[in-house]
Amino acid sequence: MKDDVPNLKDYDANLRDEAAEPSLEVPQGEPTSKTQIIAIYGKGGIGKSFTLANLSHMMAEQGKRVLLIGCDPKSDTTSLLFGGKACPTIIDTSSQKKIAGEEVKIGDVCFKRGGVFAMELGGPEVGRGCGGRGIIHGFELLEKLGFHDWDFDYVLLDFLGDVVCGGFGLPIARDMAQKVILVASNDLQSLYVANNVCSAVEYFRKLGGNVGVAGLVINKDDHSGEAQAFAKAVNIPVLAAIPQDDDLRKKSANYQIVGTMESPWGPLFAELGMNVAEAPPIRPAPLDQDGLLGLFDSKDTGGDVVLEPATDADMRGKNAKPMESLEVIYDDA
Repeated sequence: MKDDVPNLKDYDANLRDEAAEPSLEVPQGEPTSKTQIIAIYGKGGIGKSFTLANLSHMMAEQGKRVLLIGCDPKSDTTSLLFGGKACPTIIDTSSQKKIAGEEVKIGDVCFKRGGVFAMELGGPEVGRGCGGRGIIHGFELLEKLGFHDWDFDYVLLDFLGDVVCGGFGLPIARDMAQKVILVASNDLQSLYVANNVCSAVEYFRKLGGNVGVAGLVINKDDHSGEAQAFAKAVNIPVLAAIPQDDDLRKKSANYQIVGTMESPWGPLFAELGMNVAEAPPIRPAPLDQDGLLGLFDSKDTGGDVVLEPATDADMRGKNAKPMESLEVIYDDA
C-alpha cells in the first residue's frame, strides 16, 4: 500500500519544473478568409454554455458550418449539446494516447450533433497544473490536428472570463479571434467580469492588437436594466436579452436544446445568430470601479461607503501604548 502513495517531493519538483518552463508559443496561421473566430467570455455560471450550445445549434440550423470549442477547465460547454454526456477532452485524450504510443485523431475528440461540430480542450485537476497553460497546450494540439485548414463559417470559443492568467486571454492577446462576445446578467459580479474583458481588449488594442467586442448577451434578464446601462456606458451593442424564465431554466437543467425553430424560443436565438454574424468588432470604453458601481443603486452596492484611514493605534489594538517623544529637551541655560 505504501508504494501507491505519491512521492510528494517528486510531485512538488515536477510542478516547479513546469512553472519554470518558458511560456509556450501557440503556432500562428491564417484562418480561411470566410471563417469568423469568436471568443465568448463571461463569469463562471452566468450561462455561457447554455447560450453557446443553443446559439451554435441555431447557426447550424441556419445552414452555417459551426465548430464549438470548450475552453473552460470544467469541460461543460458541450454538455447541453450532447444531452448531458461528457465529451472526451483533447488534453486527457492526448495524455492517454501518448502513454499508448498513439496519435490523437479527429474522431477521438470531435463529435457532432444537429450539424454542430464540438470538442472540449479540458484542463488539469485542481492542484495538478495551471489551467491557463492547459489552454495553451490544447491549442497546440489543435494546430497539430490541422485547425487552420478546417472549413468552417464560425468557430466559437468558450472562455472563462473571471480568470486573469495568460492562457484564458489568448484570443485577445494574440489576435486568435476577430471578435469577442460577452455574456452577463444584471448583477455586479458578472458585469465586473465583462468590464475586465473590455479592459483587456482595450489594453491589447493599444499594443497594436485587432480584436474588438461585438456586443453583450444578457442572460437571465429580469429587466432591472443594469446590463443595458453597462453596454451603453462601454459603447457596445446588446446582441440579445434572454429572459429569466422558468421554462428556459427547466429545459436547460434537462439538457434540452431550445436554439431551434421547433422551439418557441427559436426566433430569439435566430435573431442572436444573425446579430453575432453581422456585429463588427468594436473598441470598448471600459469603466473604472466607481463607474461600474455607478450603474447600481448605492443602497445595493455600498456605493455610499467612505474609506476611513486606519491609524497606528488601530493596528496595535490592546498593545497600543503612548510613545515617548523623540523631541530633544535641553536644560535651562
